[in-house]
Amino acid sequence: MTATMFQPRCADFETRVQESFARQGMMRSLGATLARMAPGEVTISMPYAAEFTQQHGFLHGGTVASVLDSACGFAGFSLMDADSAVLTVEFKINFLAPAQGERFEFVGRVVKPGRTLVLTEGRAEAMDDAGARRLIATMSCTLMAVRDRGISG
Repeated sequence: MTATMFQPRCADFETRVQESFARQGMMRSLGATLARMAPGEVTISMPYAAEFTQQHGFLHGGTVASVLDSACGFAGFSLMDADSAVLTVEFKINFLAPAQGERFEFVGRVVKPGRTLVLTEGRAEAMDDAGARRLIATMSCTLMAVRDRGISG
């Protein structure tokens, strides 16, 4: 994936993304934090936690999918107008390697922003104690800008 060069439609997109992310109880429970943000790109970081693993001790695929979906969602949300909230319409995930590491990084990037639909892609990497990185999953995600439906951010 290459770096994005998009202009946000909302001047305070960083505050909107941070506040919306802070309302996600699941991300809080997982220990996931916003690590970096730019228009059309969001990185979420998460430490290894045994309570979110599967039977072999790898981070569970559902955990990987959830955090990567959030990274893609917030990347898209960063380009939406102030009257929009974001919802995922669909995603496809490819698990490429066991999610084994001390830390995990989930990057979502906008491919094509639209007024209603936003296409994003994501990458999840595992990092060991020495900082070596390994790609563990990729995602293709379609988001919808939701307006006038009683939900915010």
